[in-house]
Parts: sequence; structure tokens; C-alpha cells
Amino acid sequence: MFILRQPSIAAYFCSMNHPALQAISPIDGRYHHQVNSLSQYFSEAALMRYRVRVEVHYLLFLADQKIISLPAGISPSNLDTIWINFSDEDALAIKNTEKTTNHDVKAVEYFLKERLTQLGGEAILEWVHFGLTSQDINNTAIPLLWKEALEQEFYPLMEQVLTKMQEQVNAWKEVPLLARTHGQPASPTLLGKEWKVFVERLKGQVQALKGIPHKAKFGGATGNFNAHHVAFPNTDWERFGFEFVQSLGLHRSRFTTQIEAYDAFAAQCDALKRINNIIIDFSRDVWTYISVDYFKQATKAGEIGSSAMPHKVNPIDFENAEGNLGIANALYEHFAAKLPISRLQRDLTDSTVLRNIGVPLAHTMIALKSLLRGLGKLVLNETKLHQDLEANWAVVAEAIQTILRRENYPQPYEALKNLTRGKQGITQQSMKEFIESLDISPEVKQELKAVTPHNYTGIKFDLS
Repeated sequence: MFILRQPSIAAYFCSMNHPALQAISPIDGRYHHQVNSLSQYFSEAALMRYRVRVEVHYLLFLADQKIISLPAGISPSNLDTIWINFSDEDALAIKNTEKTTNHDVKAVEYFLKERLTQLGGEAILEWVHFGLTSQDINNTAIPLLWKEALEQEFYPLMEQVLTKMQEQVNAWKEVPLLARTHGQPASPTLLGKEWKVFVERLKGQVQALKGIPHKAKFGGATGNFNAHHVAFPNTDWERFGFEFVQSLGLHRSRFTTQIEAYDAFAAQCDALKRINNIIIDFSRDVWTYISVDYFKQATKAGEIGSSAMPHKVNPIDFENAEGNLGIANALYEHFAAKLPISRLQRDLTDSTVLRNIGVPLAHTMIALKSLLRGLGKLVLNETKLHQDLEANWAVVAEAIQTILRRENYPQPYEALKNLTRGKQGITQQSMKEFIESLDISPEVKQELKAVTPHNYTGIKFDLS
């Protein structure tokens, strides 16, 4: 008799030595090795580091604009080392301070003041976070980390996918393929061209995503530079804000509440969702091509496709991609719908949501890596493609009736419809016999006989 036993306390603590096994989310457990590079942008320690980076940059910008002077012995380079060399110990120090402050950005401010004191910068301590609210830091740090994650992680991986797909476009540009519209045999196409459809779609949407600005908010407690203006009424703080944000490679929203409106970020989420939808569409098509045996999949020694059926080689990489992209899209959709909505000048609902922005990107990158693996396993089964074309001579009916239209033959569409629609056993021979029965010139008959399912593939596009 099988008895389910609860693990002992000792066994439980032993398992805690393997944190990946205890992770609630698979992106921090099973899949962590695939996306661990994202920790430098989206972990809590990373957010602290970006906040410190913005605070330091603000302090240096105040000095650059001659609003403050750096004390002797304090240079831009040794201030920058505070965020450049930011460590886990620094993050833990901020967390310990937060236990008292119960405010994460204030804990960062105190951390920076402590480091300044160690460097001999006591004279400028109160210029740290001068005139700012926490959202001036958050709504600058988060767009910055998001921008750098896309540029350094997502776009390069996306380029790998597009490069692999284009390689297959080039390899298969002359391979005829029985097209299917509504799931039914249709005018033949070229395999490389069908791959190119997705390459073009993805390139267009990636370009659209790159065109959306990374917007930041920087303007004090309610967006009007109240504190800055009351302290220095003759300073052009609006110009200062634009130039400061621009110096970080971001775009400043001019009119804001306490927070950035997130409209641009919502547009980025929508663009990423469109990219993911295209990849889902592509993954399902490849899955279908595998299911009808147009592709075999290269096997790897030791791998198992089914615990029961030894012969199975399942298209798991394309299924994995589809599943992860679905999770990503659900979150992107929530971000795009929720973040632009905030009560009056600000509520806190954006804060907890923004802590999750790395999650859909992680699932997207897991999907892209799965897709790359799957594409690398594809082995073209040209014999099967040839057999399917040969078994569907009815698809040249379109070609024959179109040439007959050109020749002003009476009711050519209807003639081909009567011959082929819903009929079985349409072969090269039956098509030849039909053509011979037509009252047309020998030259046109020869032209019609030259059309086959293997060469009726349309114009030869430049697929490069």
C-alpha cells in the first residue's frame, strides 16, 4: 500500500540548500539559468542600484549646472563608483534601513548620504534628493532599467531569432509547398517565402517598438517643481529637468502629476504583445508543419519524447514558446490597461505592478530561446512536401481558368469548378485529358500542360 508521507523538518531544511527547487516562479527556479542575466535589471537589488545611479547623477547634474559645488576630494568619478560598484552588501544595508523607514526610496537616500560621509562629502549631504519626491527617482530609474534591458538583452536575442529565420528563408526559398487556406489545399507557395512573411512582420513590429520613447517623470511632488522653485525662483527648473532626463538617454514628460502617465510604457507593452502574437502564430504554423511530416526533428542522445511511446519526438520547443508567450501577453495586457490609470495626482497601485515588469520579459526571452532551439532541430522532409503537391493536382485549376480567361474562353471558372470542386482523384492525367478536351489552340494547351503543383508558385520574390 502506497502511503504519502510529509517530509521531515530536517529534509525540508536540507532542500532549502537548493533555492531553485523552492522558487515559486519558474523564472526563478526551473528556467532561471535561461534568464538570470535579467537579474541585473529587474531584481530588487537592481532597482536599488538604478535608484542610487539616478540619485548620484542628479547630484552631479546639480554640480554641472553650477547650483552646487562639489567639496574638495569629491569627484564625479568617485561618486559614480557608488552605483558602479553597488554590491549585495549595499542592497542589504538599504533593506535594513527600510525596516525603520518603511520607505524604500528614503532608505536609498540615507544610504547615499552615508557613502558621501565616508568620502568626505558632508557639505553636500542635504543636496541628495533635493526637492524631489520618490517618484522622480522611480519614474526615472525604472524607464532607464527597462530601456537598458531591452537594448542589451531583448533586442540582441530577437536579432538571433530573426537571423536564424532568415537563414532558413535563404535555404528554403526554392522549396515548393502546398499552401492551405481554411485548412484546405490552396495555390502552392514557397517555403522560404512563408518564413519571410514572419520575418517581415517581426522586423516591422520591432522597429515600431524601438520608435516608442522611454518616458520619465521628473518634476517634484506634483509635477510643478514646487520645492525647487520656492528655493531658487530664478532658476529655470523646467529646462534643468529636460536636460537632466535627456542626459540619461530618456524623454521627460512635461505635464505630469506625481507620476509618469505610463502611456508610452503601455504602448511598449502593446508592441511587445504584437511581437509575441506573431511568434505564437509562427510557432503554431511550424507545429502544424511538423504534425503533417513536412519537418522531422533532429534527436539528441538520451532525450525522451514520451514516457509511454518510445517513438515520439514532440515539438516541445514550439509549444513551450507558445505557452510562455501567452503568460507574457497576459501581463503586458494588464500593464497597458492598468498603469495609465491613477486616482487624482497619484495612487500607489502602480508601484507594486511595476515591480513585476521583468516577469513578462523573462517569459518572452524563455520563449525566444525555446524557439531558437526548435528551429535548430528542423530537418526538411522534401519527400513529403513533394508527395502532398503531387496528390493535389486540383490546385492548378486556378491557373488553368485564369489563362483561359485571358484567352476569352467561355465560362472557364465554371468549367474548372465542375471538374474539381469536392472531387476526388484529380491527377496529372485527368488534368491533361481535360485540357485536351478544350477548344483552344495547341500552343495554349501546351502552356496549360506545363503548369504543375510543383511550379505554380507565383513570382520569385527577392527574399534576402
